[in-house]
Amino acid sequence: MTDTTSIAEGIPAGFVRHTRASPLTAPWEPLYARITDDAVIIGLRIAAPHTNSRGLAHGGLITALADNAMGLSCGLKLGGGARLLTAGLSIDFIGPAKVGQWLQIEPEVIKLGGTLCVAQCFITVDGERCARANGTFSVVKPKG
Repeated sequence: MTDTTSIAEGIPAGFVRHTRASPLTAPWEPLYARITDDAVIIGLRIAAPHTNSRGLAHGGLITALADNAMGLSCGLKLGGGARLLTAGLSIDFIGPAKVGQWLQIEPEVIKLGGTLCVAQCFITVDGERCARANGTFSVVKPKG
């Protein structure tokens, strides 16, 4: 571990427990987040419940977390009050993610609009890219 990692938990510095729990992500806890001015970066230490039958991080887990991080980052850039729905999502898997590795989703908001937001992200394991994703999100106007 480096000096930027919590020796007690093996969690990189700057990450805290993710507070946006949902029924989908509850079985994957603990999830961690680092919030910057531009993004909500999500991470987790890969464990057996995160894997497929081959013992690698399941693509559905990676996809769902990428969707989550990109949507939250768009919401952050819109000022935090916007409701967003995923309108489009694509992902390319580049390499495997194994038990014990640190999985990190690093989104970048590309375009903010009144009706649509676009983001992309790179997913890394122990600092090496394993996937990339793109998302388009509909901005839901409050009923009224």
